[in-house]
Amino acid sequence: MDHDEPERLPPPPFWRTRYFANSVLPRRPYLDPLEIRRIVSAPNGKETQTDGRIRLYVYSETLGCYLRVVLLSDGETVHNAFPD
Repeated sequence: MDHDEPERLPPPPFWRTRYFANSVLPRRPYLDPLEIRRIVSAPNGKETQTDGRIRLYVYSETLGCYLRVVLLSDGETVHNAFPD
């Protein structure tokens, strides 16, 4: 993993950054960790950002929209998630 990437926290429920655990989840209580795990394991779409981070997309029946999950460049650590 790139040394410029943030520190990551181990499972459960999945590898995630401290930012995701302490800032994203508290502000977005509608995010379901099981759904995020599903997206990481089987996304509908995938793009690599210029900084090497990876955007994953899947349609969320629960939210009624696409959900975007942003992984660090290691391809497994969740850094952000939000409706898209």
